[in-house]
Amino acid sequence: MDFEVPSEWVEFGDALIKFIDREVAALEHEHRALLGSERTIYDENGRYTPAVLALRRQVRMRSAELGFYTALSAESLGGGGLGPQASVYIQERLNAHCGPERHLVQTVVLPSPFTNGLSPLLRHMDPALLDTVRDGLASGDKTMCFGLSEPDAGSDVLGMRTRAVRDGDHWVLNGTKQWITNAPYADYAMIFAVTDEEKARTRKGGITGFFVPTDTPGFSVPSVIPIMGHLGADLGIVSLDNVRVPDSHRLGPADRGLNVALDGVNAGRLSMAATCLGLAQWALAQAVEYAKVRKTFGQPIAEHQAVQMMLAERAMDIYAAKSMIRHCAWLVDHNLPATKEVSMVKAGATEMVGRVYDRAIQIHGGMGLTNELRLEAGYRWARTMRIPDGTSEIQRRTIARRLLDGDTAF
Repeated sequence: MDFEVPSEWVEFGDALIKFIDREVAALEHEHRALLGSERTIYDENGRYTPAVLALRRQVRMRSAELGFYTALSAESLGGGGLGPQASVYIQERLNAHCGPERHLVQTVVLPSPFTNGLSPLLRHMDPALLDTVRDGLASGDKTMCFGLSEPDAGSDVLGMRTRAVRDGDHWVLNGTKQWITNAPYADYAMIFAVTDEEKARTRKGGITGFFVPTDTPGFSVPSVIPIMGHLGADLGIVSLDNVRVPDSHRLGPADRGLNVALDGVNAGRLSMAATCLGLAQWALAQAVEYAKVRKTFGQPIAEHQAVQMMLAERAMDIYAAKSMIRHCAWLVDHNLPATKEVSMVKAGATEMVGRVYDRAIQIHGGMGLTNELRLEAGYRWARTMRIPDGTSEIQRRTIARRLLDGDTAF
């Protein structure tokens, strides 16, 4: 492994941060009355207001215009081709610089591998269909959602109840999806459904993915799901009522949809881990600076051993997570086996960021509990990350199974 960061990654990161500091921050300042409170960010139904959605779209499209938005996507899809190692470096750097809860930055300037931009799942789409939607997705004008989870089928995907039945040249989809990021706002949905009952029951496949325009009759998002005290969300419940989808909208071979879904899941887990790493670095930096200026008993609290121990332990956490993430990204970049490593990174990074924010708040004392420092916002976000894209327990289950199957190399 080469730990030297290539100059082109550094230059890309410099340009990206300059764009955020100049253009995105200017928009945030101009619209601070709108973006400063969840009472104005969300409407009475918990959805982003049209004004906020318009700003997010404006930033997406400007990011695409400048070449940032699709830089991490595969060249085969029309993206910039920066691979997993570059992606984790850039996500880490962006989030370490920006910190949490900036509604015009996270998943806007750079898209989530699941929902926006040129998602890796698009490689499984019929080329003729891809040609009709690629420009809208690449420009940031259109967005997607990824419909795998259900009320009774989160970690156990093969327990899903959504069904797709072949009807001539179409499939008819019925069911419910839940916890679907960007569902309330997406133009397209990647929906996974059982297409072979026997294969699904015996856990040998039987699930197929479909690319569904969200204006298709029978597709609806009846509600959003606010979590952790928020007034609104980008999470939604998707209802599918006799949704007819042409067979040309199938994602990959019939009954092999889980292989398609994992193409996005692994990319998403690495991206999530790098985001956690960056946000943890931001929180630790806040704690270090505060410890230098806050005084108790006549001296800065940085001189108290209890505070020093908290800072040191969380720095160790961050260093360990960074080492894991960079090694895992290297494995993925070189097409080497990384099943247990991706699970280690996802569980390790999401648990690490929670510990860092907990100690950062503790070091800040009462100030850490206030809204103005954004530490509590980061703490709430960090707590959620141990659940989506495979809970910490599911990740450990995957790791253990790989070990028991003989995959003990590190």
